[in-house]
Amino acid sequence: MIIRHFICLLVFCSNPAYAEIYKWIDHTGRIHFGDAPGQSQQAQRVAVEINTYQSDINSDSSSELNQSSVVMYATSWCGYCRKARKYFKANDIAYTEYDIEKDMSAKRRYDAFGGRGVPVIFAGNRRMNGFSETGFKRLYDSVVN
Repeated sequence: MIIRHFICLLVFCSNPAYAEIYKWIDHTGRIHFGDAPGQSQQAQRVAVEINTYQSDINSDSSSELNQSSVVMYATSWCGYCRKARKYFKANDIAYTEYDIEKDMSAKRRYDAFGGRGVPVIFAGNRRMNGFSETGFKRLYDSVVN
């Protein structure tokens, strides 16, 4: 009986886990982002989405891509790049990685296709900015299948 009440209490008292991002400007005019609103009354909640869209690749790297190729433009220090590498390895997904800080020709290609932020991942002719497992799976499945 006590266990049943405890389980009911857990179910009714649990809140779904989520994170919000807020943007505010301090008294010196500097812009800040954080997971809690700043002291300012001007804090705004920021909607964050991973951009996944069809892309035209007009660079010399386009000849490297075929329908099932995965190419990632990344940096060594990026946490999302690290998550992508781990996901690719765990799921036996072959990919080519270009470090835009160490490879200047990769940086020029990155600039040419309008890269902003890392990782930028191409699966075939489709492009994903950032990384999430569900977003990549949806992107990759649409190219492979």
